This record gives sequence, C-alpha cells and structure tokens, in this order.
Amino acid sequence: MGRTGHVPTRSEGETVVSDAMVFGVDRQVLTLSMARAADAVGNSFLIVVLPLYVASGVVSGTTFGLGEALLTGVILSAFGLFNSALQPFAGRITDTVGRRKPFVLLGLGVLTLANFAYSLGSSYWALLAIRAAQGIGVAFTITASIALVNELSTDTTRGGSMGTYNTFRLLGFGIGPIAAGTVVNGGPYTVLGVQMSGFEAAFYIAAVSAAISFLLVTVLVRDPDVERTHDPEGTSIAILDHDAEGLLDPVFTLGVASLFMAIGIALLSAIEPSVNARLEQGATLFGIEFAAFVLVQVLVQTPIGRASDRYGRRPFILAGLVILAPVTVAEGLVVAPWQMIAARALQGLAAAMVFAPALALAGDLTSEGSSGTQLSVLTMAFGLGTAIGPLASGFLIRYGYPIPFAFGGILACVGVVLVYTQVHETIEGGGLAFLLDDVRGIIARS
Repeated sequence: MGRTGHVPTRSEGETVVSDAMVFGVDRQVLTLSMARAADAVGNSFLIVVLPLYVASGVVSGTTFGLGEALLTGVILSAFGLFNSALQPFAGRITDTVGRRKPFVLLGLGVLTLANFAYSLGSSYWALLAIRAAQGIGVAFTITASIALVNELSTDTTRGGSMGTYNTFRLLGFGIGPIAAGTVVNGGPYTVLGVQMSGFEAAFYIAAVSAAISFLLVTVLVRDPDVERTHDPEGTSIAILDHDAEGLLDPVFTLGVASLFMAIGIALLSAIEPSVNARLEQGATLFGIEFAAFVLVQVLVQTPIGRASDRYGRRPFILAGLVILAPVTVAEGLVVAPWQMIAARALQGLAAAMVFAPALALAGDLTSEGSSGTQLSVLTMAFGLGTAIGPLASGFLIRYGYPIPFAFGGILACVGVVLVYTQVHETIEGGGLAFLLDDVRGIIARS
C-alpha cells in the first residue's frame, strides 16, 4: 500500500485549538493517558519482580535444560511476543468495527486478572502462560488506545498528543520499578489480618493498578465517531513502497526502527543478576537504573512531541537513533551504578526523540478509519523489541558482559540508515529554516 495521505503544512503563527483542551491537550487524550499511567505502574512492577521471583526458589518445575537467565528472558518475552503477534489482528478488528473503547477495556480486564494470577503461579510454565495471557489481552488495549489518541488529534497537535500519552504511560512505568524493589524487600506483610510475602504484595498492587485503569476508561473515556474502513489496503500492512518514493514503505520502516530501538532499551531486564554482580549493587539500585530511562522520557517526551509538530518529525527520529547507538554500547562498559544511571538517562532521551515523533509521522500518513491497523505496525514493533531484547541479552551474555549492549548499538546504527534513506518528512515549512525564524523572532522581541 502506498502512502498518499495528507501532508500537514505550517505557517507562522498557525494554531489549532480544540474546544475540549486542558493544558493544550484534548481532555479525552489526557484521561486516556492517566488511565494508561495507572495500568503501567502495575505492569512495570513485573519487570523487576519476575526475575527475582524466578531466582527466589519459590518457582519450581522442569526447565528443559534452559539456564536461569535464558528462562527468565523467555518468561519476560512471552508478553511482548504474544502482544506483538496479535496487534495487527486487533488493530484490524477495531478498524472494521469502528469502535475503540470496548477493546481498551477488554485488554485492561485481562491484565487485571493476569496480574492477580501471578500470586497463584508456582511453576515456570504457569508464569509463562500468565505472561502470554497478558500479552493477548493488552494487544487490544494498545492498538485501540493509540488509535484513539490519533483520532482525537489534529495535524498540528498529533506529536504533542502522542508525547503526552507516552509521558503518562512512562510515568507509571517509571514509578513501578522503584517501588517494586522496595515492596519485595519489605515483605512479608500483614494487611487486614492476611499475611502475604513481598512477591504477593507486588502482584496484588499490579492487579489493583490495572483495575483502576479499567474504571477510569469506563467512566471518563468515550468512543469518537470513527468511519468504518472498507478499503482492504487500509487494513493491510505494506512492506514495499508502491509510490516509488523509496524501497520500503515509510510506516514499515518506522516500525523497523522502533523495533531496533526497543531491543536496545530492553536488554537490561533479563540479566539483572549479572548487572547487579558487576556493579556490586542490589535490587533497589537496579530499579533506579531501570527507571532513570523512563523518568527522563517523562520529562522530555511531551516537549519533543510538540516540537515535532512545529519543526518536523524526521530530524528528531534521526537524532534519537544517532544518540542511542553509542549510549547503548556504553551500558556494557560501565563499572559503577552512577555510570549506569547516567547511561540509562541518555538512552531515555534518545528513545523519547524517536517514539512520539515516529507515531506522529505514521499518524500523518494514515487514512481515516485505518489508524488501528497502521499504527499497530509501530506498537507491534516496539512490543516485539521488548520481547527480543531480554531473549537476546539472556543468550548473548554467555559470550561476555558487553556483547548484548554492542549488539543493541549496531541495531541502532542500522536504524539510522533506514530512516535516513526510506522515510520522508510530513511537515512542510518546518525544519531548520522554521527554527531559525523562531530564534530571530525571540531575538527581535528581546
């Protein structure tokens, strides 16, 4: 499928403001973002808790000869693998039906039940099945919610909306790892006369967080009027660019770049014991390192998204991938916790420069009624990357501690080449010339 969608233009002083805006963000986008933040708090608990749970001796059963690090990577990756595999299918269903909200709720409901089920699982294969069930349910939540954000945005606000949505989601995702180590280490607990271990408390918190998200969406989010798509090309995923502007379809190319980015940022989770041993630290410091990446994104994601509305999407995507390559390699060379925190923070800046502008650029190219299918290319790629990352690091760590991180750096370099050669800009009148105009305006006013 070629890309013949609209190309936004920019003129000086142009502003589009909805009558339902709060702090420059559509109210529905803001509500959906808050709901995803509550859900993300619980889900990010598991990134830190599950490796510790597997290593604690509580989990038993056959491992079929897999090492602990690789087995942990398999369990963590099951969510992303099932999630990613089903996202195009889920996106196509939401486009065909013309409804988004029911599918958001479906995924959140499954996530609530699955998070609670961890407290009942005591074998490796039970954990794997629960993690897979999470991925299946959340595939619908992700595709439907990102389509909602796209459809509630305009050409002049799409980058900011994507940035806001991701900021709130990441805020929850950043808080979770910091709290997770503390919750696990602080157990056992007695709540209303019921005793629970630190692991059980973490699983219950994750379940309650998802339930809160479910209630917020139920009460405060409505379905917009979405025209059902009857165009088979609108509900298909193209690989080649049939408009002959490049070899690869630009949305597909952005998906590949997002895949490489996600692999690089997810390398850390499955090798937590190796990282802790190398840096001589405990679970709490690892949680801070993991969260540093996320918290930096919280600070810069929305400003970068809004800047991409004004100056263009492509420059930010390229700059982010250029920064990502050496920073990922550096994570394999650091020898102190503060160095890892600094590297993860820079990695967060790089990822923020890629994520929201890439989604906004894909949204610019999406025709009406096909947001679920087309944007699922990027969300699927990101989820697949978070699944491949732990698998890759769990496998490559045997060849030396720096090897997984070198692999991530190489992928980021390939992403730079692909975006530079295959993706065109969708914002006319932006870029360096527009930035210089703004700078001259500021100088003139001062």
